[in-house]
Amino acid sequence: MASLQDIAVAAGINGLSALMFLMVFAMLRLQPINDRVYFPKWYLKGIRANPVTSGNAVSKFVNLDADMYLKFWKWMPAALNMPEPELIDHAGLDSAVYIRIYLLGLKIFVPIAILAFAVLVPVNWTNDTLETINNLTYSSIDKLSISNVPAGSARFWVHIGMSYIFSFWTCYSLYEEYKIVANMRLKFLAGEGRRPDQYTVLVRNVPPDPDESVTEHIEHFFCVNHPDHYLTHQVVYDANLLTTVVNNIRSMQNRITYYQNKYERNPTKRPTTKTGLLGIFGETVDAIDYYRAEIEKLLKEVTAEREKVINDPTYIIPAAFVSFKSRWGAAVCAQTTQSSNPTIWLTEWAPEPRDVYWDNLAIPYVKLTIRRLLMAVALFFLVFFFMVPISIVQSMANIEGIEKVFPFLKPVIREDTVKSFVQGFLPGIALKLFLIVLPTILMTMSKIEGLTSMSSLERKSAAKYHFFLLVNVFLGSIITGTAFQQLHKFLHQSATEIPKTVGVSIPMKATFFITYIMVDGWSGIAAEIVRLSPLVVFHLKNTFLVKTEKDREEAMNAGSLTFAESEPRIQLYFLLGLVYSTVTPILLPFIVVFFAFAYVVFRHQIINVYDQKYESGATFWPDVHRRIIIALIISQLLLMGLLSTKKATKSTPLLTLLPFLTVWFHLFCKGRFNSAFTEFPLQDAMVKDTLEKATEPNFNLKAYLEEAYVHPLFKAAELDRRISLNDEENNPLVATKRNAATGSKYPSNEGSPKQVPLD
Repeated sequence: MASLQDIAVAAGINGLSALMFLMVFAMLRLQPINDRVYFPKWYLKGIRANPVTSGNAVSKFVNLDADMYLKFWKWMPAALNMPEPELIDHAGLDSAVYIRIYLLGLKIFVPIAILAFAVLVPVNWTNDTLETINNLTYSSIDKLSISNVPAGSARFWVHIGMSYIFSFWTCYSLYEEYKIVANMRLKFLAGEGRRPDQYTVLVRNVPPDPDESVTEHIEHFFCVNHPDHYLTHQVVYDANLLTTVVNNIRSMQNRITYYQNKYERNPTKRPTTKTGLLGIFGETVDAIDYYRAEIEKLLKEVTAEREKVINDPTYIIPAAFVSFKSRWGAAVCAQTTQSSNPTIWLTEWAPEPRDVYWDNLAIPYVKLTIRRLLMAVALFFLVFFFMVPISIVQSMANIEGIEKVFPFLKPVIREDTVKSFVQGFLPGIALKLFLIVLPTILMTMSKIEGLTSMSSLERKSAAKYHFFLLVNVFLGSIITGTAFQQLHKFLHQSATEIPKTVGVSIPMKATFFITYIMVDGWSGIAAEIVRLSPLVVFHLKNTFLVKTEKDREEAMNAGSLTFAESEPRIQLYFLLGLVYSTVTPILLPFIVVFFAFAYVVFRHQIINVYDQKYESGATFWPDVHRRIIIALIISQLLLMGLLSTKKATKSTPLLTLLPFLTVWFHLFCKGRFNSAFTEFPLQDAMVKDTLEKATEPNFNLKAYLEEAYVHPLFKAAELDRRISLNDEENNPLVATKRNAATGSKYPSNEGSPKQVPLD
């Protein structure tokens, strides 16, 4: 059980670690050689160039300007000075709204922390309940918690009143933020420039037709059902094998570049490699010649595979990106049912071209339900089986656990300094290390489910990670922590005393979460800004692979906001803050420090570093809102359970109303704002279309959309195009190959990955 001294030691270690990371970052970012690592966004925008240096050769690598070092802290105010509208123009709405999650945390928890310390801490501290319970393990921190209030005390009315105040304040803050973000999204969509996804719908589960190919069937359907608005479409191809071969070629090109640079440094000796696994086993050959020959083989495979994709109808998936002549036409199609059979001709807004996850488009729609069911089962087993090793790790990350496994260390770890380190720092770092690989596993599971955009993959993975953290990290830590720390007490007391012990043990787990917040939320956030891994990788690539400025630009790893990993972690802090606000308020300052520090750090990263790969228009905000509501309901239910063990039978029933009010509030917000994140208002679409026609009457939308949704591997290739049917628009009958239809027939071109649209 960590004491105030243990928490102080942990705070000192993590505070110094964070300060060290910030000092290292401040020094590294000033060096010319690291400029592309810490300001890649400006290079990608073409605004920043390599630093101009003069003088000796040292100045090319090291900043010799002493004044710059005296102003090393200037990055903090610079990160806060950019206005939000400028931030949206610079980094996109997704990034700007993501930052607002940290701001929302400050809005919620700063007033709650002030009120909790002014009211609840004195109420909890001025009791001596813990001291009167025999053989109970507790620390001085626990005396600040609700555990120190005697059973049946009238003081619980204060905790119930504070719970209502905290809940109402949280709901008010959520409502205001939901309204702000919804207005930001609508304003962003209304003022946004022309983008292909504004005119395009993804159509899936196209039914087979015995008389027409997939591409002809799609064109026929939309010419009949959207005759005034349909413009063109691009069918989806199964090019996954082709993608794999192309990626292998790129990998080998990097190897050739490495060996060529190596040969240029030492022309007297040709570099060699082995033909076996990882270049370690097999016959020794000339590396440059070997990889050139391998690339030639792969190029032949690419040519053969491309021909298959183009000419073999089996490579065409019954899905397509269908584009319309107006935003209004696309909105009508995306937001309505296309057939009396609700399982076919399924439409949804197409993700922007950068957001498309091409590999999953090749998955037949009928397999998606099975895949999602299998991944749901897999997630269930992953979550609950993961609880076992987490429990073991956490039980060993304390004094008793270490003494049991390594009894010879008992004299050492009982020293005050070592004991404080183990109890105040080790549990948090052990849990963080154990969770490192989890986001990758969950993202892989989401990809198997078949989602078709990176943004949806991120949101789905975030949902899985949030569920995992809720069950394993939060509930699992409380349950296993209680069982291990109070096992002896449970075995040596009457059954009527067990609820009492459980009631006082749940808030005692706050000390563990405080250490986790400091490790993950203080040191972890500070380590993020140093970018140690991208720094090392850039310099390795710059040394061994870079030959041109284009190579150097490709060597930069700007990264992006990892929503699937970072947002669930933020939600854990919301959960901890709301749960312990009325139980153990001492945790709240650590939460506030996290939100404030992370807000500054990630604002800097968004401005100078991260290059978002897609723009979803903040479609993730309803998920953020819903998870905070879940955290709020959990906090209310846990407080009810805790008070029920404290014999507060007269006051506890008043808490039963809070969860129902919170659910009603969530439904109200969903009905009020959710449509802004799922649908595009027809009125706004018509306004944009009308304005566009007035300002650009001669704009060639057909040419603009023609290659927007062509698979990236085909954009640069000279492929056969479909015959243009310019006279089709004026024909009252739509051409078809069906035997019962009347009208002109046109030849099938099933294999073409592009097609010329109807004029």
